[in-house]
Amino acid sequence: MYVPFFIRFLLSTLTLSILIVVILLAKKVFKKHISAKYQYNIGFILLIMLIIPFVPLKYINLGNVFNYLYTFNQLGSNTNRASMIKNSPNSIINNSNALNDFSVSLNQVNFDSLNILLLISWIIGILIMIAITIHCNIKIKNMKKSIQILRDDEIVFIFEKCKKDIGINKDFILCKSPIINTPITFGYFKPHIILPDKSISKLSLKDIKYILLHELQHFKNKDILINYIMCFLQILYWFNPLVWYAFKEMRIDREIACDISVLKNLDKDSHIEYGQTLINFVDNISRPSNLTLTSDIGGSKKQIKKRLLKIMDFHNESNTLKFKSILIFTLIALIVFGNIPKLSIMADINEKYRPTNEQTVYEDLSQYFKGFDGSFVMYDLKSKQYHIYNKEKSKTRISPNSTYKIYSALLGLENGIITRNNSHIPWDGKHHSNSSWNEDQDLFSAMENSVNWYFQTLDKKTGLKNIQTYLRQIGYGNYDVSGGISNFWLESSLKISPIEQVELLESFYTNKFKFEDKNIETVKDSLLISKKDGVSLFGKTGTANINGKDVNGWFIGYVEKNENTYFFATNIQSKDYSNGSSASKITLSILNDKKIYNP
Repeated sequence: MYVPFFIRFLLSTLTLSILIVVILLAKKVFKKHISAKYQYNIGFILLIMLIIPFVPLKYINLGNVFNYLYTFNQLGSNTNRASMIKNSPNSIINNSNALNDFSVSLNQVNFDSLNILLLISWIIGILIMIAITIHCNIKIKNMKKSIQILRDDEIVFIFEKCKKDIGINKDFILCKSPIINTPITFGYFKPHIILPDKSISKLSLKDIKYILLHELQHFKNKDILINYIMCFLQILYWFNPLVWYAFKEMRIDREIACDISVLKNLDKDSHIEYGQTLINFVDNISRPSNLTLTSDIGGSKKQIKKRLLKIMDFHNESNTLKFKSILIFTLIALIVFGNIPKLSIMADINEKYRPTNEQTVYEDLSQYFKGFDGSFVMYDLKSKQYHIYNKEKSKTRISPNSTYKIYSALLGLENGIITRNNSHIPWDGKHHSNSSWNEDQDLFSAMENSVNWYFQTLDKKTGLKNIQTYLRQIGYGNYDVSGGISNFWLESSLKISPIEQVELLESFYTNKFKFEDKNIETVKDSLLISKKDGVSLFGKTGTANINGKDVNGWFIGYVEKNENTYFFATNIQSKDYSNGSSASKITLSILNDKKIYNP
């Protein structure tokens, strides 16, 4: 099912919100086991989470990484393939039904109008937030006009000593301004530290030292740069209150982490004095907005109280606390990393396949696809060469629909749910529009008539977890079964590209899966459409009927001819009439003109 950009963004945001709640709860539960530094560092995980949805993962090959995170046991056993020829049931030889896919109409919502409306609302919100941010930061421009270079020798000396103690070599502009009431730091490449002119005379040199240490520590921790990123993300996620709350907590954690870093450079007797300095800037009327690209030493009463409690409870971190902090941080990071595919909305790894084959001939077969958007892929087993029409479409992952039934049958055989001689499943009496479905079925009749309920029954008996493992093992597209046991292959979560269909058919045909040979042969026999003059055609159609219209058609299979095998996959799409029957006609025309198969 196609889901437009902003709908996907909202779905990604829902996952983000759940992860934010998990992080906030983890911090609360384990607060006594996480150091101040790592409390703040967890915020960096949050930043990465919020950036991931906009990262084009299609340019970053993470597939192997995710595969390594998932371990599974190999299905089936490795047996020597018996070279026996099976006699297929006469019912599927030269049977036209095999080229006509019977589908059920799925009702799906057209998200296009909703997507446009929500997208416009989002953009308007962004523009409003940008305007507010600009307004909040105008004061910085005004400050620049009012600042005066601070030339007090004692303060300058203290400032240079503080820089040396912290280990900062960068040049700063140390100045004062009559229009501010709290010390402020801004600018990353050209940093300014501005002291309130009206407070300088009232502050002791120790107070000034503590202020400078605090502001310099912010710069050393690159908090100013982080502030830019936070502000940008708040603009993008203006509609999500959880993001705003999480950033509020992150800012408090940042100040506490900065306080702790300062305290490490002070003797114990100075800790109370440092706390007294903080109290001087409680609830200052000029305290910057969260959208202001500055940092300051002050804060609300609640924030200062929290910081003071941490200062009073300050002690050097034990090795045990460091270990616990790293462990908890790592676990949270792994949780987020494991959800990267769910967070991405930009042409994610599930939408495109990156083939590795080199021997490929690209052909213009557009004359066969009149009225349809689609692709044709063929692989010549003997020459080991691909023939492809529409390169981009051949790599685009699409719902497999009934073509998935090949592998549903194979898994059912492998798990012993059915056998070649005992594949009967009784009809449950539920009426279907396709009369051929309203009777008992075996594997051959179910494959011939593309009986959905038969293969859904197999899948239910197999179990969703086993199916997921199986699809991962054989490399079936994005192997995503989140759409549910009955629907994941019907215009839902499971996707596969035409070129992957062909690669998979070749692996199936040569039994690279190392499954039971007899099971491979049984499925092959169920796919036989025609056999004449030493040429055999095997295949399976697939159709997606959405809201009464055929929008996605498949025909995949292979031809055995002259001791060679040709694997093919055709996919067509349009607003209507894109079905398995049309895809098979296109395929047979191409194969006929290539003198591979004469219908």
